[in-house]
Amino acid sequence: MSVRNRDSLGGRAAIAGIGATEFSKDSGRSELKLAVEAVQAALDDAGLTPADVDGMVTFTMDTSPEITVAQAAGIGELSFFSRIHYGGGAACATVQQAALAVATGVAEVVVCYRAFNERSGRRFGSGVQHREPSAEGAALGWSLPFGLLTPASWVAMAAQRYLHAYGLTPEAFGHVAVMDRAYAATNPAAYFHGKPITLEDHTASRWIVEPLRLLDCCQETDGGQAIVVTSLERARDLPQPPAVITAAAQGAGRGQEQMTSFYRDDLTGLPEMGVVARQLWRGSGLTTGEVDVGILYDHFTPFVLMQLEEFGFCGPGEAADFVAERRLPLNTHGGQLGEAYLHGMNGIAEAARQLRGTSVNQIPGAARVLVTAGTGVPTSGLVLGADD
Repeated sequence: MSVRNRDSLGGRAAIAGIGATEFSKDSGRSELKLAVEAVQAALDDAGLTPADVDGMVTFTMDTSPEITVAQAAGIGELSFFSRIHYGGGAACATVQQAALAVATGVAEVVVCYRAFNERSGRRFGSGVQHREPSAEGAALGWSLPFGLLTPASWVAMAAQRYLHAYGLTPEAFGHVAVMDRAYAATNPAAYFHGKPITLEDHTASRWIVEPLRLLDCCQETDGGQAIVVTSLERARDLPQPPAVITAAAQGAGRGQEQMTSFYRDDLTGLPEMGVVARQLWRGSGLTTGEVDVGILYDHFTPFVLMQLEEFGFCGPGEAADFVAERRLPLNTHGGQLGEAYLHGMNGIAEAARQLRGTSVNQIPGAARVLVTAGTGVPTSGLVLGADD
């Protein structure tokens, strides 16, 4: 989708299958095994076989290459394979890539997947341990020597400025954590199933990097998630109701860096998500009032508030009240704070469940769902809709 013009992708592809492993803190198996299990589950859900697949999309950060997963899952020849950069910012873009391939006839059935042992293996929350010299890494050189070593510390810089600019306290972030954990408490697949929290619990949780507390930070999870994308016409003949890809977009802002865009004119927003928002509204033809459910990337609570403001659901500095008043159902699976941290792929699956009417926290009549990917990095987003 062009930043300037409406594209023609909407309505030409759909999510036909979703599948996941269990979400845990110690999977006891390889990341390749997790990826294959998720892919097989998604294909079973779609009523398809490995022989039907001719495209694969994942993250550059994934340790299981497309051809290796294809081989292990019994998938044959591939006509399309792709990887998206920038960590969690890639989530919705994997589906966009798949839709582009399907819409142009490059592939007929594309599986998007993400799998990692992010708790028992490499823990992203531990921050930068070692990095080979690169142009991309040079930006970190301005921050690491001063103690900004972890994702939480990078986000804390923007979060502190947000609170200062709008005269808020860290309690503003707590509303996101409480909401996510309330939905997770009723989701049997969630790690925090049966464990809601209160604002008092949020305030009592220990500091990680001020103004972020423990309950402002997402989990570290072992698991895998896969999404099957095919044409809308084919999806209509498959067992599950299609989740129509109404609009899809990627976005990077001016002066964009990975999590350390501290030299922008303003630290109180997320310009990369603003780029995505403008494209999604133009491509879908929707307005904020027509969205039934929001699945917003919640690796850290402050960035959920900033996303709501970038999309225009409320004015600058007003998102905490928006969330507290539950004006829009958000992260009905529990999000990455409550269900699992799968780099946002589990959020796409929840959007599909809402449109199917099968979510454990089903929103009655849900027909239009907004989904976003990782923020603070070049990112992506989707508007998914029920089939007419």
